[in-house]
Amino acid sequence: MKHTIYSPFDMHIHFRQEEMLRLIAPLSAKTFAGGVIMPNLIPPIDNAEHLLQYQSEIYEAVNGYDFTPFMTLFFRSYSERELLEIKDKIIGIKLYPAGATTNSDAGVKEMSKAEGTFALMEEMGIRLLVHGETHGFVMDREKEFISIYDYLAKKFPRLHIVMEHITTKEAVDFLDRYENVTATVTLQHLLITLDDVIGGYMNPHLFCKPIAKRYEDREALLEAALKAHPKLCFGSDSAPHPIHKKECCGCAAGVFTAPIALQVLTDLFEKNNSLENLQNFVSDNAIKNYSLTKSNKNVTLVKEPFKVPSQYGNVVPMYADGELNWSILSVQ
Repeated sequence: MKHTIYSPFDMHIHFRQEEMLRLIAPLSAKTFAGGVIMPNLIPPIDNAEHLLQYQSEIYEAVNGYDFTPFMTLFFRSYSERELLEIKDKIIGIKLYPAGATTNSDAGVKEMSKAEGTFALMEEMGIRLLVHGETHGFVMDREKEFISIYDYLAKKFPRLHIVMEHITTKEAVDFLDRYENVTATVTLQHLLITLDDVIGGYMNPHLFCKPIAKRYEDREALLEAALKAHPKLCFGSDSAPHPIHKKECCGCAAGVFTAPIALQVLTDLFEKNNSLENLQNFVSDNAIKNYSLTKSNKNVTLVKEPFKVPSQYGNVVPMYADGELNWSILSVQ
């Protein structure tokens, strides 16, 4: 059995820097036509010079692969002049609440103080990509942030707001409330709950932020993905960390899924009799919601076992040493 995906996109991915960038980026570029690159580096990508330098480093790292990095800026207060200079070079600006996740200490502390930049973004047609969590109890942080999405969607009705890596039933329900709101969802949040992370022995390689939630949340996410909800796109949030930062006290947040994402998604959709919807979920919805150009890159998978390596360099992938039911047959 074979299945072809045309122009697959990963609408949320971390490439890191330097040696890690050179290791990780080709693993996405091999099978994806493009990806939305996150800007929470040290220092963050928050000006044109740094953005173009990072984009150049990505192209160098993926040399030989047909892959387009869709660049983002780290949210801060930007002037009109700054946004006019950069708006055609980015797919959006990524907002992190201060301290919400990896390298986000320089994020937003008060939404009201960001309204000037929101208004400029709305006027210029620049997307707002949001890590939507409060600083409340960890299981409730995304649910509590829904009221902030509600405020943003009402106050800036022409601003395209992307709820990144949603993890709750409440976020799925919110998708249909406003025309200017879309979302991404990760591979791991379609598959696991908090039980898989800490229900037995802690599995540090499944620890991520936002954390995996309850069974009812996973089911709501999975149902929306399998139906290829038109406002929902695949965004892996694949987030590599070296082993010594995962298997330690103070475990870094992030699940590394880039090399196995398409294989696992194909298996998941096939098992749920929804394989016909996979194309929309990993490609067509993104093309529509982000006004992308369809790539000529096509990935054919075959239903044959694939043994997941124990490591890619010094990074442990999801399902390390496991066997998947689908393999990549060819990329054209």
